[in-house]
Amino acid sequence: MEGNHSRVAIIAANGGKFDAYKVFNIATAAAASDKEVGIFFTFEGLNLIHKEAHKTLPLPEGKEHFQEGFQKANVPSISDLLEMAQEMDVKMIGCQMTMDVMNLEKDDFVDGIEVGGAASFIEFAKDADISLTF
Repeated sequence: MEGNHSRVAIIAANGGKFDAYKVFNIATAAAASDKEVGIFFTFEGLNLIHKEAHKTLPLPEGKEHFQEGFQKANVPSISDLLEMAQEMDVKMIGCQMTMDVMNLEKDDFVDGIEVGGAASFIEFAKDADISLTF
């Protein structure tokens, strides 16, 4: 790791649309400002990088009206944000234990993710300047 790069470590443990926007907005903003970004996806957070599920993430109950607001404000889709994160070399780690529990394979997820246990995230996060959980 070069001395001038700082790290942002994110744990994504929830699988709704709001969660995805929080995770990917911060990840792409950090990557755009030359930070090294790693996201550990666990439990429902795996939906954010699942090939199909990320396209239909639920809004919180009673917040469905936000969908129209997202469109009016030209907010990028989760698919677009995910693609941006991939292009910006955001490190994405799918939790091996959760994948095993949910009977999911690496092929069920978007290209370019890594699969690892908590230890691989800890290894990345130990040098992080900012750590966030969503």
